[in-house]
Amino acid sequence: MKDQKNIIQIRDVSKVYRRGVEEVHALRSVTIDIERGNYVSIMGPSGSGKSTLFNIIGGLDSPSSGEVFIDGFRLSDLSSRQLAWVRCRRIGFIFQSFNLIPSMTALENVAIARIFAGFSPAQARRDAGQTLERVGLGHRLHHLPSQVSGGQQQRIAIARALVNQPSIILADEPTGNLDLHTGEEIINLIGEMKAKFGITIITATHDMKMLSASDVVVWIKDGAVEKTARKGEINIEVGTIDGKTLA
Repeated sequence: MKDQKNIIQIRDVSKVYRRGVEEVHALRSVTIDIERGNYVSIMGPSGSGKSTLFNIIGGLDSPSSGEVFIDGFRLSDLSSRQLAWVRCRRIGFIFQSFNLIPSMTALENVAIARIFAGFSPAQARRDAGQTLERVGLGHRLHHLPSQVSGGQQQRIAIARALVNQPSIILADEPTGNLDLHTGEEIINLIGEMKAKFGITIITATHDMKMLSASDVVVWIKDGAVEKTARKGEINIEVGTIDGKTLA
């Protein structure tokens, strides 16, 4: 049954990787509800399991046990074709390394996502141009990724994630390759897109700047949820979080 409040439900999800006879527990019985329209940051150090959780939510990986529901649909019940449709039309992905095609212009990099969703090349180019305008790159439509800055490359990636009008955006370390100022610009832009279009934003990050933009922060440690806090429950000071000095 569709949950009107929660767009994503994660129930007792575990992930075990096997390396020969060794078992690596990337996730341990994770249960989280993510409300529609929220900006959720999944935080933790490298190796904590946050990227594994991100991939499972996006249907890029499957859990060893447990279930993930998106809009009431159990991902494990979907065929590969249905799952591909969900990833194409319901979820937009933003990656740390941008994942742009070097030989394609900004317009072409965004339009290709629209073409994969079944739109004609002409319609895809129109929609791509409008989406690039929304993220402030209307003047860079015909530039290659190598001809724009890192921040502008990430804006192209954000436009590509938005062009199919998804209900969920998954952003994996979206500020990881950016300087402080540009990273703040990208965080603000993602927040603006959430407010304007009502998209649910989920970021996997260790960037503390994400805290001020987040409605909910989930801390992952050693594959398990260590704690969850809503906006107003997080004590943010320069160089500290909850009174602890940041490295």
